[in-house]
Amino acid sequence: MQGVDKSFNGAVVALRKMNLAVHEGDFISLLGPSGCGKSTALRLISGLMPPTAGRIVWNGAVQAGDLGVVFQEPTLMPWATVAQNVWLPFRLRGQSFASVRDRIAGALALVGLENFHNAYPRELSGGMKMRVSIARALVTNPRLILMDEPFAALDEITRQKLNNDLLALKAKIGCTVIFVTHSVFESVFLSDRVVVMAARPGRVIRELAVPAPYPRDMIFRTSPEYAALCRDASDALVEAIGVAA
Repeated sequence: MQGVDKSFNGAVVALRKMNLAVHEGDFISLLGPSGCGKSTALRLISGLMPPTAGRIVWNGAVQAGDLGVVFQEPTLMPWATVAQNVWLPFRLRGQSFASVRDRIAGALALVGLENFHNAYPRELSGGMKMRVSIARALVTNPRLILMDEPFAALDEITRQKLNNDLLALKAKIGCTVIFVTHSVFESVFLSDRVVVMAARPGRVIRELAVPAPYPRDMIFRTSPEYAALCRDASDALVEAIGVAA
């Protein structure tokens, strides 16, 4: 993102001079106060809306399936089975279920739902529904996955479990992730870089490296290193809230 501005109705300025460099294999968390434009940044990167000014540049041409998106809610079709929900990206491109059956099965296996192909969303827990949403984002083997606070509505135990599973999944498939969160603790645990955004108009004011090696586990969560990194991120978030427009 190079000098990206985004305004709505010519009045509300959501982003101003937003600069962000994302490298292949990064796990970046966007951390900032509510309304600072984190979700707007994801929508711009995904192409769901155009920037008002500035540029969003990919390294190489963007192909179909290069991008996976996981929203705040699982956004599953209640009348469709788990497998049919994961089929959706291919279905929208006119590909039959039979032609991608193995890829659907592989994506569900990656998120631990290999035995739930024929289940319906109403039969799943909140965490399992989010796993289906993640499988749907992964099924096209994307270069980049955008995740917009996917675990915010879950209880803490489920959230920590999915954090662990997400890191294991990333290590297995080697994708790039941009992850939006309000949680300092989640951002530090997951990321190799925490990007702190100021309140509206949103822009990057700090980038914090998280030098701890992967894989990360409960030992890291309870370490003095983790506590110190969380304090740094908290201090940056306090600064972000107080920055004037």
